[in-house]
Amino acid sequence: MEALELLLTRQSCPRLQAPGPNDTQLQQILDAAVRVPDHGALQPWEFIIAKEKGLQKLADILKAAAIADGADNSQIEKAATLPFRAPIVVTVVAKCRPHPKVPELEQQLAAGCALMAMQQAAFALGLGGIWRSGEYAFSREVHRLLGLAEADQIVGFLYLGTPVVQAPLKAQKSGMDSARFL
Repeated sequence: MEALELLLTRQSCPRLQAPGPNDTQLQQILDAAVRVPDHGALQPWEFIIAKEKGLQKLADILKAAAIADGADNSQIEKAATLPFRAPIVVTVVAKCRPHPKVPELEQQLAAGCALMAMQQAAFALGLGGIWRSGEYAFSREVHRLLGLAEADQIVGFLYLGTPVVQAPLKAQKSGMDSARFL
């Protein structure tokens, strides 16, 4: 797929199934992530990959967080199923640290760019993906159970797999509609 076509036709694939990326594809997806703009070459990210038995571990973490946060039974049951919406879930974490020239926001944006690059690489490989965030990205219990530091922030969960259906391309406004010239 041509690079510009990839950018102009990108859309999330919310319904995914096996197969997910194979080992070679996963390596390419991760390699794309670490090529994003990264002021100071800090690599302020971590990729926590859940596949196979790891999906159950992530499900247990989300369920425990739902319980700790006082969710009702239906929310707890839903939390336990979330990781199984795709064969692979990559939790992308911004690993920010103090730096005299690179503020925390830039480090978080770099981690977000890494997630976007992974999604684009998956599309280029003929796979599908969706970037999800939601309450579990900000749950201190999820952070604790994943062993994250206090300054760390989950920027999203990237679900990867094969699209169940080929969604029609959504109509988009022109990018010029969001632009203004000085």
